[in-house]
Amino acid sequence: MSVDSKKHSQIYTAALIGTGRIGFSLGFDKKREQPASHTMALLGNKRIKLIAASDTDKEHLAEWGDYVKGAKTFSSSSEMYKTIPTPDIITIAVNEDSHMKECLAAIAAKPRLIILEKPVALNSTEAEEIAAASEKAGVPVMVNHERRFAADYKMAKDYLKQIGKLQTIRGELYSGLRIYGKEFEKDGTYSLIHDGTHLVDIINWLLDEKLSNPVVTGIFKDDKNDIRNFSAHFSTPSCAEVTISMSGRSRFFSFGLDILGTEGRICLGNGYAKFYKRQESKLYTGFYSLSKDKTVHLPKKTGYFSNMIQNAVDFLDGIANLQSPLSAAIEDLKTLEEIKTAFI
Repeated sequence: MSVDSKKHSQIYTAALIGTGRIGFSLGFDKKREQPASHTMALLGNKRIKLIAASDTDKEHLAEWGDYVKGAKTFSSSSEMYKTIPTPDIITIAVNEDSHMKECLAAIAAKPRLIILEKPVALNSTEAEEIAAASEKAGVPVMVNHERRFAADYKMAKDYLKQIGKLQTIRGELYSGLRIYGKEFEKDGTYSLIHDGTHLVDIINWLLDEKLSNPVVTGIFKDDKNDIRNFSAHFSTPSCAEVTISMSGRSRFFSFGLDILGTEGRICLGNGYAKFYKRQESKLYTGFYSLSKDKTVHLPKKTGYFSNMIQNAVDFLDGIANLQSPLSAAIEDLKTLEEIKTAFI
C-alpha cells in the first residue's frame, strides 16, 4: 500500500462537547434529513471513530452513552482532556455563551481540528480571541455553517453564472424568536446571531464577497422594546442590492433566498430549490419570460451534515481546504454587529 493510500485510509478519532439537540438528539427527528446531529454525522463516516463526549447535563450524557457503545463519557470537557489522549477532532456543540470557553479549552488540548457550532461566539471580540488562540496553537477551526455543504446550495452557486448579471438578492428569515434585545447579549438567545448568522454567511459565500455598511429600515419593536422586525440593505461590486429581512413575530419558521439575475432566477431555502432561465414567452409575442429550468435535477438528499464531516476528513487527509473556515464566520458576525448598531 502506498503512503497516500495509507493516509487516506487512516481512522481519525473524535470527541464531542455537548450532547444536546444539535450534538445528539436531532439525529432522531424523523422529519429532518439525516444525519441531523454531530453524533450521527460522525458515526456515519467510516473514517471517524467517536471515542468520547462530555456534557454537564447528566441525563443527556447518559442517553448519549447508551447509544454510542464503547465511547467514554465525562461530566466536563476538562475531565475528558485529563483522562483520554487528545482526539484528532473535537466538536463543540454547546450553547453560544459557552463557545469561547469551550473552544479555548479545546485549542489548548491541541487536536488536529476543531468543529465549532455557529455562531462563533457572542460577539466579534470573543471570536477574535478564539482566532488568536487558534493561530498561536496551530489548531484550525471549522464552523458549522451547514448550507455551505448542502448539495442544493452548491448547485445554486454553480448556477449563478447562468442567470446573467446579478440584480438583487433577497434573504428572508421568519421565526417567533426576538431579533434582538440588549439583555440577551449575555447568552445569545436572539435570532440576529442565532439564525441570522446562517443568512449572512450563505450570501457571503454565494457572492464571494463580504456584506458591509448596511442601511437598516423597517425596525419594529414590541412592548418590551425588543426588536421584532428589520430589513438591512447592502450593495456589493457584483450585485446592485442585497436585502436581508428578518421577523421575530411569525408563527412559523422560514429561511429562504430569492436571487434575480438579468437572465434567470434562483429561489431556494428550507425544503425547496427552484431554478429559472430566460426563454421565449408562451404568453406574449416578442417577449421573454422566466421558465423553470427542467434540465436541473435536484439530489434526493442535500448531505449538508455528512458533507461537512467529509470535508473535515479530507482536510485532515491534506486533500481539501476547510469550506467553512473560522475567518469567514468572524466576518459574518461583524456584519451582524453592523446591523445591530441601528437598533441601539
